[in-house]
Amino acid sequence: MELTAIAAALPALGWALHGSLLARRLSTARRDPLTGLHTRAGWTTHAERIIARSPHAMALLVDLDDFKAINDTHGHAAGDAVIAATASRLAAWCGQHGTAARLGGDEFAAIVADPAATSGPRTLTKALHHPVIHDDRLIPVSASVGFCHLTDLPVRTLTEALAAADAAMYAAKGHGRRNSTPR
Repeated sequence: MELTAIAAALPALGWALHGSLLARRLSTARRDPLTGLHTRAGWTTHAERIIARSPHAMALLVDLDDFKAINDTHGHAAGDAVIAATASRLAAWCGQHGTAARLGGDEFAAIVADPAATSGPRTLTKALHHPVIHDDRLIPVSASVGFCHLTDLPVRTLTEALAAADAAMYAAKGHGRRNSTPR
């Protein structure tokens, strides 16, 4: 290959490498490093697309109950194991029909295009309440879950769906641990 051809190809190669690195950084920034779930920014884009395409979608919020006590009692590694298990259970429940996110700390969100294609809200709630094994110890887990069907909303936006799911989640928290409020 001629030296001039190599010199001409180098800038294109550099830009291709630069573009690849930027794409990887953007993808990494939109994924939670502990769980692999989307972060709020990455999830919002997917959730809004699902809402635009699927008028029967269902949004949900999950908050782990007494998570600070898990960290205080069992250590932060156990807390990380509980967070990772919760993420895995939520993602498995969504399957190919939706997307899940870790919003931060012990808070998660999900949206499914077709709730009938999932195993149902009660099944998710039961799965989220299974203990997590960490260092040969069973760590009890409970979560408050709030659901909102878009068909129940006068204005079908992600903001409205999350506000309704948040209200349902806090209503579940008000009824004690290990509760959910399927709507």
